[in-house]
Amino acid sequence: MSKKTETFPIEKSDEEWRKQLDAQQYSVLRKHSTERAFTSPLNNEKRPGAFVCAGCGTPLFDSATKFESGTGWPSFWQPLPDGVGTTTDRSFFMTRTEVHCAKCGGHLGHVFPDGPAPTGQRYCMNGAAMKFEEKK
Repeated sequence: MSKKTETFPIEKSDEEWRKQLDAQQYSVLRKHSTERAFTSPLNNEKRPGAFVCAGCGTPLFDSATKFESGTGWPSFWQPLPDGVGTTTDRSFFMTRTEVHCAKCGGHLGHVFPDGPAPTGQRYCMNGAAMKFEEKK
């Protein structure tokens, strides 16, 4: 799988990630797990601001692109420039497009072609993989 050989501007050892992240953040960002639907406080976040990577602070999504998808995960129709990257995920007997942080490679979620205009994309993200920074 390409994730093992891909490098990112921010590289840390597994031990360093374990020390920095809480258990759920580590599980999602570094082990590609998924939080339970409707459990993230970020799902209900409506203030102006930016959603950033919980692992490295890279700005990922502007709150203006967030929408209610009804899926139980924070969803966006467009990432910020240079915030995310994608790879093909063939786990669980299906092919999906995985979304990761462009700077640290942390797993964020998946993108699907069933979102609203103007992009038609639904970036379905794990709230545990992000933090919210309110616009001041």
